[in-house]
Amino acid sequence: MELLKKKILECGKALNSEVLLVDSFLNHQVDVELMNEIGKEFARLFKDEGITKVATIESSGIAPAAMAALHLGVPMVILKKAKSMILSDGVIQTEVFSFTKRTSYQLTLKGKFINKGDRVLLVDDFLAQGEAAFGGANIIKRAGGEVAGIGIVISKNFQPGMDRLRRAGYRVESLAQIAAMDENVVEFEGDNE
Repeated sequence: MELLKKKILECGKALNSEVLLVDSFLNHQVDVELMNEIGKEFARLFKDEGITKVATIESSGIAPAAMAALHLGVPMVILKKAKSMILSDGVIQTEVFSFTKRTSYQLTLKGKFINKGDRVLLVDDFLAQGEAAFGGANIIKRAGGEVAGIGIVISKNFQPGMDRLRRAGYRVESLAQIAAMDENVVEFEGDNE
């Protein structure tokens, strides 16, 4: 998605070979017009998959997932990173390790929001190792839903997540696929072809 790549190059900042700072438009301050275009693109990519729900992991995936759900005309379900007092009945949990935060968390879903027969599009902001996506897929399946696809805003294709998910049989679509990064350098897949 050229609009997203342009925004990454203009407003993002590669701090090193692992960290891409996009807090000015994706995960701290949100460019809602860009998120709307991202939602349209996910809807276009997955329009033939019979999606009945869009799911995401709080909090950075909420904006793109909400726009995807809007354009697909389906509800959005937020997978929580912690169980709270009001999430006590009928919850499904799985442990996920966050490489960014260097800690594990309990990914939590109130089971009644994903049902047997639901075809779920899982949307997330970043894909690196794939742990969050595998955790989300695990919970969706345990709730009775089917993972109809995984939509990623930005994937670091030099890390193993994309390959791991595809080898596991998931359809994964990334709107900005990064081939390599270093301090102040971002190279997208296909840029050198």
